[in-house]
Amino acid sequence: MSVTIYHNPRCSKSRQTLEILRGRGIEPAIVAYLETPPDAAEIKRLLKLLGIGARDVMRKKEAAYTESGADDPGLDEGALVACIAANPILLERPIVVSGERAAIGRPPEKVLDIL
Repeated sequence: MSVTIYHNPRCSKSRQTLEILRGRGIEPAIVAYLETPPDAAEIKRLLKLLGIGARDVMRKKEAAYTESGADDPGLDEGALVACIAANPILLERPIVVSGERAAIGRPPEKVLDIL
């Protein structure tokens, strides 16, 4: 089984999710998305797998949310994806992808649904 985690090692939920995966004997491919940000195409793919819109995967309490203008309710999906691509800190974490399924690890146990 091929599993990927979009991971921020400074985030406790992300670390807990990684431990859950490893506890199940899964060593996922780790994407340190703050160091290697996903491009717009990858963000759109993740959103499709998650079955949600860009605003639903944004961390609205981050300063970058307002500083980037992502808080503008008039922005369309493409503009929101561009904001995430330019400010990867806005991407909710962790995101785990297993095949053609994905889940946000909040709570961390939620990723078990896609394994």
